[in-house]
Amino acid sequence: MSSKGIILAGGSGKRLSPITNAISKQLLLVYDKPMIYYPLSTLMLSGINDILIICTKESFALFESLLGNGDKYGIQIQYKIQDRPYGLAHSFILGEEFIGDSSVTLILGDNLFHGNNFINQIKNVISIGRPTVFAYQVDDPERYGVVEFSSNGDVIRIEEKPKSPKSNFAITGIYHYDNSIIRKAKSLQPSKRGELEITDINNLYLKENLLKV
Repeated sequence: MSSKGIILAGGSGKRLSPITNAISKQLLLVYDKPMIYYPLSTLMLSGINDILIICTKESFALFESLLGNGDKYGIQIQYKIQDRPYGLAHSFILGEEFIGDSSVTLILGDNLFHGNNFINQIKNVISIGRPTVFAYQVDDPERYGVVEFSSNGDVIRIEEKPKSPKSNFAITGIYHYDNSIIRKAKSLQPSKRGELEITDINNLYLKENLLKV
């Protein structure tokens, strides 16, 4: 089963100011490559060749100059402008026309993934088609969306930035969903910070007993 990919490369990158006052965080160099090359290659290695990059109006021309329409990489790249941060789940509303009838894999433009057999895991997730998120053990889970497990290892819920985390497994910035993601994203109400939260999406899938972590 094929999947389309979305790279979310918006945001203001305030924590990396002042350099991000002039350039998108995802265009900064990490070793010898612009940061966005890393999530882009994660999608490509996973067999995803149809990709939407969501970015700000100010950075659009820079991304287009760097990556073009994807021809030189053997893929197709489209762009969509997000004028301010509306939350990760807003990506699926912005990308509705792009997603069409496909499943979709969202990856954050400032996340770098590396691990033994990781790409094969993503390929397997796409092949099976089950909505899946990836978690990783961290020392400071209160900063992330945290997975709570039952005694037999089933996922009970995912809680965003909990004061008392139920585990130290944090949700990372790559998510694979089926096509119902568009309907689910449209059904969300903004959180207290005015954003459509990806944790709310994940909990909707959990209620349907569909989400794998």
